Amino acid sequence: MKRFLIIVMVFISFKIFAQDVAEKIVAVVDNEIILKSDLDAAVFDEASKKNIDPTNMEIRKNLLLTMIKHKLLYAQAIADSVKISEEEVTREAEYRMQMLLQQYGSRDKLEQAANMSVEKLKKYFTDELRKRLMEDELIKSKFGRVSVNSIDVQKFYDQYKDSLGMVNEKYKISHIFVNPKSNERLEKKAKDFAYLLLDSLKKGADFAVLAKRYSADPGTASAGGDLGMKKRGELVTEYEAVAFALTPNQISDVIKTSYGYHIIQLLERKGEMVHTRHILIRPVSDDKNDLETIQFLSDLRDSIMQKKNTFEYYAKKYSDDKNSSKLGGDLGELEASQLDKQMLDQLVKMKEGDVGFPKRLNAGTDAYGFHLLKLIKKIPQHKANITTDYEDIKKLALEKKKNEMLANYIEDIKNNVYWEMRL
Repeated sequence: MKRFLIIVMVFISFKIFAQDVAEKIVAVVDNEIILKSDLDAAVFDEASKKNIDPTNMEIRKNLLLTMIKHKLLYAQAIADSVKISEEEVTREAEYRMQMLLQQYGSRDKLEQAANMSVEKLKKYFTDELRKRLMEDELIKSKFGRVSVNSIDVQKFYDQYKDSLGMVNEKYKISHIFVNPKSNERLEKKAKDFAYLLLDSLKKGADFAVLAKRYSADPGTASAGGDLGMKKRGELVTEYEAVAFALTPNQISDVIKTSYGYHIIQLLERKGEMVHTRHILIRPVSDDKNDLETIQFLSDLRDSIMQKKNTFEYYAKKYSDDKNSSKLGGDLGELEASQLDKQMLDQLVKMKEGDVGFPKRLNAGTDAYGFHLLKLIKKIPQHKANITTDYEDIKKLALEKKKNEMLANYIEDIKNNVYWEMRL
């Protein structure tokens, strides 16, 4: 939900900017500016979440200072030559475009609401994401190894124990997650269909028409597969290698990337930039594949219940959740608000030590799988204390330490980077 709100608020900010390009600049940081519409969007977001007065000047000033902080960190990231993965930037921008296209129902409705083209909107997302990821990487490089010891945690607890409040009910859980595999049958099905489309193109079919009808790229399909002009380094490696080798209007063979199977047409090249369009065909899991996955997990559950081997053993061996599989499926202690509704409904009915039956788990816009859930322990609501909640208190103590160090670091940046508030 938090990720979705960020998407919506960035979109609101961009829409306001599109409607009033001659508006007031409220801050300047290095080569970056902050517009009144950007601040209005941030204030609106804060007011809607906390039920506060959006006209309160103190609130507006504090939010503007937060925005300036982000710009300062970005400026420092540039100065330090921080590097990030352009593929990650592109992937996240595509995810956000997918969310907006789903929200508005079609490309035309989104463009009407935004008062601009999807291409311009996607470019804005890409630019903003690149900045935020560079900030994150800078902070990680500076404070990623900061730690607290038991003495720090005890001091933090002694100072703040009266204000820590109640700890909500928690569930200590593990799971075995299996993503319906893109097996040979599904891969062949997708690849064969891509070659059928390629054959149609060779016989004179309209590229844009086929892209609109069949491409699995929601950000470009409705535009006939048009990706716009891209610099070298902005496209995934396999796609880029083929795109830069084509001649204008030439159509590629079917190529495979991590996204699926592509047919690429080069529309234009300018030095180290290419303008391409593509048709993307992804291997798509079907009912047969889903049933095979459910049956596999059911068999694992039977083996666990018959004590042929442990839940932890099977999690390490078979779970596709790589973060938890190495821990025997351990997901830690989670509050109800952190759980998928279907997971919570299942856990409420379980006893400690129970292993549930296979359930579907959505892992993203297009990603899903099935998992077995094990309830290790139910922890009732209680007042925070250092004995039962040590790890949570340790996280708070570490967060406080990092925030203090970050605040000092930003003050240092302020002395080296030009900035000005015009509120």
